[in-house]
This record gives sequence, structure tokens and C-alpha cells, in this order.
Amino acid sequence: MPDTTASTAQLVEDARYRLLVEAVTDYAIYMLDPDGRVSSWSSGAQRLKGYAADEILGEHFSRFYTPADREAGLPELALGEAARVGRYESEGWRLHRDGSSFWAHVVIDAIRSADGELLGFAKITRDRTEQHETEQALRRSEQQFRLLVNGVTDYALYMLDAEGHVTSWNSGAERIKGYHPEEIIGRHFDGFYCDEDRQGGVPQASLDTALAEGRYEEERLQMRKDGSRFWANIVIDPVFDDTGKLLGFAKITRDITDKRRAQEELERARDELIQSQKMESLGQLTGGVAHDFNNLLTVILGGLQLLERQLPRDNEKVQGIWRNALEATRRGAQLTQRMLAFARKQRLFPQPIQLPALLQDMSELLVSSLGPTIALETRFPLQLDCVMSDQNQLELAIINLATNARDAMPGGGSITFSARNAQVGPRQSGKLTAGDYVCLAVTDSGQGMDEETLRRAAEPFFTTKATGKGTGLGLSIVHGLAQQQGGALLLRSTPGMGTTAEIWLPAVKPKAESPVPEVATPIEMSADPDEPLGLRVLVVDDDALVLMGTSALLADLGCQVSRAESARTALGLLEQSPFDLLITDFAMPDMDGMQLIQQVRLLQPALTCVLTTGYAGRPDILADSVPRLPKPFDREQLYSLLRRVRGTG
Repeated sequence: MPDTTASTAQLVEDARYRLLVEAVTDYAIYMLDPDGRVSSWSSGAQRLKGYAADEILGEHFSRFYTPADREAGLPELALGEAARVGRYESEGWRLHRDGSSFWAHVVIDAIRSADGELLGFAKITRDRTEQHETEQALRRSEQQFRLLVNGVTDYALYMLDAEGHVTSWNSGAERIKGYHPEEIIGRHFDGFYCDEDRQGGVPQASLDTALAEGRYEEERLQMRKDGSRFWANIVIDPVFDDTGKLLGFAKITRDITDKRRAQEELERARDELIQSQKMESLGQLTGGVAHDFNNLLTVILGGLQLLERQLPRDNEKVQGIWRNALEATRRGAQLTQRMLAFARKQRLFPQPIQLPALLQDMSELLVSSLGPTIALETRFPLQLDCVMSDQNQLELAIINLATNARDAMPGGGSITFSARNAQVGPRQSGKLTAGDYVCLAVTDSGQGMDEETLRRAAEPFFTTKATGKGTGLGLSIVHGLAQQQGGALLLRSTPGMGTTAEIWLPAVKPKAESPVPEVATPIEMSADPDEPLGLRVLVVDDDALVLMGTSALLADLGCQVSRAESARTALGLLEQSPFDLLITDFAMPDMDGMQLIQQVRLLQPALTCVLTTGYAGRPDILADSVPRLPKPFDREQLYSLLRRVRGTG
């Protein structure tokens, strides 16, 4: 009697597995004998490959392979590996009955008797043509990223009864989920779901959907036996008997964790690329706008100074209006310099700088600037490399970061300055090239920033402060300074937990004595701005307003002025008349100022040439031998330049 019961149970179990196999229509599941001939054929196999059972039973499975694969002996190699190691898995082109091809994912498992005799093979084939084409397109379009979606090699294949209790369990399910059959059979399948999904009724909803629509498929986090989570592709099909009675559900689970991670990495990389392109575009736009503003401010500043000479000295009201306009113009010039700092177009004088000494020298300024409600702390290691940076710009960056930190703590708080040596390798470079750096961090105890604010924090003119309380250029300047010198600005912040701003700059080993860098001497005001100079000056600028304004200033200073709206016109005038001085703009459409000066030096080597530009200097383009007059310049700066040309300054 026990033997009969065991036999019956085995028959029932075999029947359940047969039903399971027949219910799966997206996979060809069939058996091969030891020689590779088809010995069973499922409905999924018929649908996928096109053969009816009576057409294929007894035929060798190699007919599913392409001629090239058959010639290469791939069918025999597949069976040989499955027999040798117990399993064979691969993807490749296979043939339908009509001769058309499809991309197949193939799994072959060896079936052996209790004494080890090879009885045959179980074979599962899935049509992955559409997925394969998608993967190929992704590889072509995203060359820097390879989405390895073929790492999913096993399937959890099992049955549920009508209420959702597990009734069968295969080896793939054991491998993926971690349960042995005796541990899971009879338990409800909602144990595979996270607590929040169970509380939300997701397991029952998935069965209801499968029953109502004939199929349920989704991607969701699932639980293993050890409590770890993994991303799963889940397919549930209802299983009915011949009378239409619901017997249960066939469930297939596939581990797609690697695929999801690859997608997330791709999305992160796309976000970083978009942000980088956006910042680069903003930098180009800001630099161009600043250049144009500097041209306008040159005209306004010169005009105001010429106007001042015509104003009544005894009218305090008129003089006050004039001084207010002049101060506004100078503030506009400062704003354009900040814009150029973000656009990375200001001239820099890098030198080795010791951060502890720099912060020590700045301590008094920081204390007075930040106020009594802000506590300052410095944390520097005993051994710290120097940074290669422009000292003035670095001081400005530190002040900007400290001011931002103070504004994030309206009720007071603490700001910590710290630094460390860091090495960036080729694989971890990101925004930085590989090499040695010093990371200067400014950390506050303020309110922090949310994700959206943090993402936009370094954009020019973006600010969370009230109107009139800030320009939104502070972090932009730091960003531009760091990038121009081969470094980066990195921000970390959490709402309610403060913000850390890190300036990464190239490191240089400290030296006992560092040479004092050559710094451009600012143009000083002349003691006697009314002495006529009598120089013959040629002014070249494609901006008519700048050309007229500069010429008026020169004429007011007693010069004989000729004007040219282009470099080619200037060359023509130089051939006709002698000049003592050439003042030319840099950015012109037909020939830029530097090219003009090079031509002029061939024609008149002794002629003094001066270059003006709305940018604050372009060391990569402008030769150091050419004097520069940055826009906007005023009457005193121009007068001082003329005195030097005449030899009296």
C-alpha cells in the first residue's frame, strides 16, 4: 500500500510539472534522448519553433541550428558540455520550421538516473530576438557603456495553487531564492515580497491580474531566504484543466539585478553629461555677455568722465548724480569680472600656495566679514602639499564659500575649514584628471540643500536668497576658478545637516623658498591728467560705440586720433600715415587684434601696439610681449598708458 501511495504521489507531481510545462508558452521546453533526438515536445516549443509534435519527435535537435553552427559541431559541443558538467547555456541564432531565424537563449540540463546513467537532456529555449536587437542598438549608441543584460542565466520555475501556495519548486528557484523544496512547498508565495508590497496587497493583486487578463508581468524587488533583495522580472500565467477549472498559476522569476544596475549607471552618466554640457553652454553664454557688457561699460565710463569735465563744480546735486552714475558703472565692471570668472576667461597668475598660511593670513578678514555669530575652525594635517593657484582668485573663492555658508545659518553656527592630500586614479577621475590634488573643504552647520537646489547651486545667477540679497554668482566663480586651473568644485549637502563645499586643486610639493610670482602692475592714475600729449593714435574696434568713445577720450587728452572699424582698414591707414600708437580690440570678425599686431610688426616694428579686450586676458592666445588694456578702462588709465608711450610716465 505505501508503494502505491508513493507512486500515486509521484504521478500527481509529474502531472503538475507537465501542466506547468504546457502552461509556459513563451519558452520551448522539451526533452532529448542521450543522442540528441527529440523525445518530448511542449506547446511552447510548437509555438516557438513551428513544428508539430508528430513532425519533430525522433528528429535530431541539430536541425534547429544554422548550417554554419552545424558545420562547426556546435550541437555536439553543447550536448558534450551538458553531459560533462551537468548544464549548458548559451545564446545564438536558431531556425524556425520555415527556415527563418531567431535569437535564442538556450539552456540544456543533463538528466541522469540514480546510479549516474545519462538518460537524456532537458532543453529550454526562449526567443530573445527583440531584446537582442534592443541590446545591439544600445551598444552602438552608448559606446562608453556596455549593458550586460545577458548575465541572467537561470529561471525560477514553479507552481502555485489557486490560493497562491507553492506546490512545486525547481532547482532554478532554489538557486535564485535560496529555499530548499521542503522549506517552501506549502507556504504562500507572498513571502517572496517585501513588507511594504505585502501590506499593499501586491501579491494578491498580481494573481488577480493574471486571472483577469491571462498573464501578469512586471519588474519588482523580491526577497531571498536570507532577507536580501534583488530585482526580478516576474511572469505569472494562470493554469486551467480541460474543463476550464483554475488549477493554479505557473510562475517564472528571473534575476535582473545586473541589468537594473547597468541602467542606473547609464542614467547617472547621462545626467552628469547633461549637467556638464549645460554648465559649458552657460559658461560660453556668460563669457560672451560679459564681453559685450565690458564694451558698453567702456563707453559709459569714458562718457561719464568726459561729461564730468563739462559739469558745474559748484552744483552739488549734479555732482552727486554724476558720482552715483560713475559708482554704478564701476560696480557693473565688477559684476562682469565675476561673470568672466565663472566663464573661466579671467587672467590668472598661478603660484604654489600653502593653504594653512593663506587661511591664517585671511583669518582677521574672515572674522570681520562673517560676524560674531559664526564660529570658525581650521583642521589641517601636519603634512599638506601646496596648491597651484592664483592667490587673489583663491582668496575670493574662499570668501565666497564662507559667505554662502554664513547665509545658510541665519541664526549663527560654525564653519570648518579643512584640507587633505588626495590622489585621483584613472578609474576614479570623474570631473578630475588623474593626479595629485589638495582638497580644501568648507563645511557649515546650516540648513543644507535639497537635491534640486544642490544640482543647480553652481549655475550663474541661480540663488535662493531674496531679491537684492545676492547675485547668484558666488559658487559660479568658485566653479570657474577651479575648472580653469585643472580642478573641480564638488558639493555635498543634506537638508537639515549642513553643506560641504570642496575645492580640488592640483598639488605641488612644498618648497623651502618659493619665488615671488610676476604680477601685472596695475595702471596708476596720473598726477596731472590735463597735460596734452600730442600723440598720433590709431584706434581699431568693430564696435562703433567703443570706437567713438575711445576716440573722444584720446582727443580730450590732446591726441590726434584716427579710427578704423576693422583690421584691414587699419592696415590701409598705417600705409598712408605715421602713428605713435596702435590701440586695437582683440575680438574682431575679419582679423583679430593679435593677428593685426603681428602684421603691423612686420610693417612698422617700432610702432607701440596695445591690445584691448572685454575678457580679462587670454594667456593661451595673447603674447606676454603685447601690453593689454582690459575693458572697461577709464580716462586716467588711458592717460597713464599714453604717458608711458611718450616716455614721460
